Amino acid sequence: MTLKPKLEAIIYAAETPITLDQMVQLLKETSGIAGDTELRSEILRALTELKVEYSADSRGIEIREIAGGYRMSTKPEQHDLVRSFAKSLKPPIRLSLPALETLAVIAYKQPVTVPEISEIRGVDSSGVIATLLERKLITTSGRKDVVGRPILYKTTKEFLLRFGLKDVNELPSMEEFEKLVAESFQSDLLPAEQAETSSANPPQPSREVVSPSGAPGAAADGNSDTPAVEAEKSA
Repeated sequence: MTLKPKLEAIIYAAETPITLDQMVQLLKETSGIAGDTELRSEILRALTELKVEYSADSRGIEIREIAGGYRMSTKPEQHDLVRSFAKSLKPPIRLSLPALETLAVIAYKQPVTVPEISEIRGVDSSGVIATLLERKLITTSGRKDVVGRPILYKTTKEFLLRFGLKDVNELPSMEEFEKLVAESFQSDLLPAEQAETSSANPPQPSREVVSPSGAPGAAADGNSDTPAVEAEKSA
C-alpha cells in the first residue's frame, strides 16, 4: 500500500488536526521507508498530491492545514448546504447511566420484562423504561405468558440506526457494547448526570465541519469507526 491511502485514512479518522510528526510516528513501522527524514519527505509529497486531488471541483471536502496539522473540512461553497443538513439532524439523546444500563440489558435479553431487567441490574428499572420508550430506543413486544402477563420490551429500528447495526445479530460482546453505549452518549449527559458517571469511559470528541477560518461550520453526530463515522465524514 502506498502512503496516500494511509494518510487519507489517518486524516479522515483524526478528531483533531494531525501533525506531520504524528504521521511519521504512525507510519514508520509500516511504510517500508528507512529513516525519519526520508519518510517525512515522502509524507509531505503524498500530502501535496492529496491536497491537489481534493481541490478538484468534483470534491465537496478538502484537506487543509489547520493549527499545525492536517484535517478534512467541507469546502466553503458547500457550507450553506451543510448547515441546512445539520439543522435537520435529530437532537442528541440524553440518557442517565441507569438508562444506559437498562438499554444494554434489553438489547441482549430481548424480549424481556421489567422484573427481569430489575433482577439483572439489582435495582428497580421501571422508572427508566419510560425514558427509553420516549427516545424510541425500545418498544413493547407483547406480554409474557406468566402470572400477571408483564409487558415485554425489545429494541427498535431507531436503536439500530443510532448504533449503525444491520440487525441485533450484529451486536458485539456485552463488554464492547457497554463501552460503545458509554462513548456514544456520555458527551450528551446533563451536568448532574456527568457527575454521577465520572467513573465511566471518557467521551470521544465530536467531529466538526470546519470553515476556512477554522470556526465550526456544523457539528456532526459521532458514533464511530463505525457507520457513524461515515455519516460524519459524508457531511
